[in-house]
Amino acid sequence: MRPGDTAPPPEAPSYGELFAGLPIAILVIDPAGHVANANSECELLLNLSERAMRGLPLAAIFTSPPGAGDEQGRAVSAFDFDIGTERTGRLRVDYYETPIADRPGWRVIALHPSGESRRVGQSAERGGARAAIGAAAMLAHEIKNPLSGIRGAAQLLAGEGAGPELTTLITDEVDRIAALIDKMQDFTDQRPLNPRASNIYPLLDHARRVAQAGFAQGIAIEESFDPSLPPVLADRDALLQLLINLLKNAAEALDDVKAPRILLRTAYRHGLAVDAGPGQARRPLPIELCVIDNGPGAPADIADHLFDPFVSGKPEGQGLGLALVDKLVRDMGGVVQYAREGAPEMTVFRILLARGE
Repeated sequence: MRPGDTAPPPEAPSYGELFAGLPIAILVIDPAGHVANANSECELLLNLSERAMRGLPLAAIFTSPPGAGDEQGRAVSAFDFDIGTERTGRLRVDYYETPIADRPGWRVIALHPSGESRRVGQSAERGGARAAIGAAAMLAHEIKNPLSGIRGAAQLLAGEGAGPELTTLITDEVDRIAALIDKMQDFTDQRPLNPRASNIYPLLDHARRVAQAGFAQGIAIEESFDPSLPPVLADRDALLQLLINLLKNAAEALDDVKAPRILLRTAYRHGLAVDAGPGQARRPLPIELCVIDNGPGAPADIADHLFDPFVSGKPEGQGLGLALVDKLVRDMGGVVQYAREGAPEMTVFRILLARGE
């Protein structure tokens, strides 16, 4: 190059270079269902080299979600899906598959490790839940014992002529903290439940009567039941507790609603099942129980984290009620969902449980 000459513009990167540099795991699958290419992010995620994967059937590398490899060339998405095999170990990802334009049978698969936000059926053993349970257990142990001493001292002050306003304030506040600790102890209780085949309707009736005699006075609680619903596999005490929690949550959400309404609904969902983990058959959960209200729903910024401990949309909430509901449902082998559905939209808490034999 002579003095004064300008350097030629750099060549545009090839498709191969772009593919290799993408910050997400990508696989290219040929019409026979074999791996044609895999980028470096995919090698890291699956712990396999591209050389080892190339030419292998996709099924030899991981388990694809239902509908993958659609013969009609339609895109497929599956969120928080377990693709794990003996080769990869347990691995949950968001799975995206799309056909390649003008290349019949060819498709691209993108894999993204599932995020930390809670999704339906996600295990309580993930790190965030373990940390929350540990923190709650520690607080319950370290705080509750000194509270009894503080309360006793307040009672002594009252006996020695201290002002009743001060001693009443102390005892009321101690009782309030003790009630919070009791909730935390419920959340950290690791004793196994005893699910049995149960008729759900006496429990629903009991929960409704408790609600209307107390926190849901003046609120219409309607019923839409499947009369042919078979027994549900559940712990009766746990199911009653979580039903009352959900009804109380619904009643509190209706404080500013002109015509407050709660609906209890049951249904049998044929074919509904959830992933039970690698090497296990999907777990049927056909019994559906919904607690529905016409309140405004959860704030958008916390809607994806409603079942996480210490998350609450209420000014005075501690964020343990729905976390406890989630724990109890999972301990019975089921899942719980939150959604906004219908027209007009209503808040739906949906519990899915196994059928009792």
